[in-house]
Amino acid sequence: MAVRYGADAVYLAGTSFGMRAFAGNFAPEELGEAVAFAHRHGVKVHCTVNTMPRNDEIAALPAHLELLNELGVDALIVADLGAFTLAGRYAPRCKRHISTQASISNYETARAWYDLGASRVILAREVSLEEIRTIRQKTPPELEIEAFVHGAMCVSYSGRCLLSNYMTGRDSSRGACAQPCRYQYALMEEKRPGEYFPIEEDQRGTYILNSRDMCMIDHLGDLMDAGLSSLKIEGRAKSAYYAAIVTGAYRHCLDAVAAGQPLDPVWRDEVEHVSHRPYSTGFYYGPPGQYYENSRYIREWQVVALVTECDASGNAVLSLRNKFREGDALEVVGPDLRPFSITAGAMTDEAGTPLSEPRTPQMRFHMKFPRPVPPDTLVRHAVELSAK
Repeated sequence: MAVRYGADAVYLAGTSFGMRAFAGNFAPEELGEAVAFAHRHGVKVHCTVNTMPRNDEIAALPAHLELLNELGVDALIVADLGAFTLAGRYAPRCKRHISTQASISNYETARAWYDLGASRVILAREVSLEEIRTIRQKTPPELEIEAFVHGAMCVSYSGRCLLSNYMTGRDSSRGACAQPCRYQYALMEEKRPGEYFPIEEDQRGTYILNSRDMCMIDHLGDLMDAGLSSLKIEGRAKSAYYAAIVTGAYRHCLDAVAAGQPLDPVWRDEVEHVSHRPYSTGFYYGPPGQYYENSRYIREWQVVALVTECDASGNAVLSLRNKFREGDALEVVGPDLRPFSITAGAMTDEAGTPLSEPRTPQMRFHMKFPRPVPPDTLVRHAVELSAK
């Protein structure tokens, strides 16, 4: 969906050495299929190898790197110096990008990685726009500079938190963070075991480590002016719907800024249609501040169907994702398709039997749109799913 909705490159991982160990990662044969699919559409593939391996893990890395090299992966995203060195030796056809996990926040570090052979650095999330501008000015122009512009923020410095290790035994630096920063905490005094004292802003409690999500879609001109080569959107461990909608929104807005055109508010509004925490601009204009009220996601839309095919008259075949009924108000958005509203009309199953409400998950059914839409178009319904 990231490819179909306008990404220039996608980042993903195999089943080891990636910072999202519990995401739906790619087995070796799936990696080959993913690379081939992306390349057919003119999209590059960057594979994360950005954990901090221990002695008992590093021995398996050369074989993994050789596989990525053979599959045609365009770049490896690494953070550990040993992994970086092995990547140069065992995956010579892959460019080497330095992960945000390396916490690059000054031009000397960026330049040092370039001197060692890195083609791109992905900066720490904590740098400001002015710091990015300085890094760009004081590093070789051949060095590409990338930064995160949309997605979750970490309460710790570039993900170097040990809370997960201590509380759950899951190592945040090896892809297994349990996100304890999202928990609600209380205070307990040593001599009063079991007696909890609230540490709260109000009666609902305080999430003292909680952070907002980053959203820079309103400031793409500033990002381009600072000299960034690539804008990174968080997509690992997110849904296909999230990847599609956010990628499409940034694609259209970025193209408009590059062409000197005003942003179309319909694309700006798309980032409000995905599950997210309250937005901020990260550290680009100064510290974002904490969000103490809760750790809930704002979820106000649900995908009800995916278009698999559609003819020139708008007669479409869809696959059901969530229930809806004839007469429901829906929105339709697709690859390079401006969102539009419809009222769900008459539907039939594959045998031609009329349906008022498709019910079976993944079932294929027919519905007519007022205009043709491309495959992988999404149909969504406004529904309040935010956690209370």
